[in-house]
Amino acid sequence: MDPLKPFDSNMQLLSKVLDLRAQKAEVISSNIANAETPGFTPSRFNFEEDLARAIGRPSGLTLATSNEKHIALGPTDFHSISGKIFLDKDQTGIGDENGVKVDQEMLALSENELLYETAAQLLKKKMTLLKYAISGGQ
Repeated sequence: MDPLKPFDSNMQLLSKVLDLRAQKAEVISSNIANAETPGFTPSRFNFEEDLARAIGRPSGLTLATSNEKHIALGPTDFHSISGKIFLDKDQTGIGDENGVKVDQEMLALSENELLYETAAQLLKKKMTLLKYAISGGQ
């Protein structure tokens, strides 16, 4: 193990996932906070597809490259993933043109919270194992 990088790639990945999940929670919370704001356009924060592609689990179509110097269409490793924010325009055309659906936002927030807690617990387990190894198994 490189002494300058004491954490393995799984711990780094879990740390990155926690950061991205926190950003997603901020976006969802902003949508909920503006549920009564006329004309507010809700945002969506997506990073899952890029993350899956970066760790080697492609979703959908993948492009074949014949040379490693070809420019990649997506992130090549999980460190470079920053997520993308998309605006979700109101398509109904009725009311105050606020596209926030609070029940859907609360469901998305709950799902994101569960996935955040799962990643946090996994990282905690990895840290406990590292602490155990450092202490000499005591």
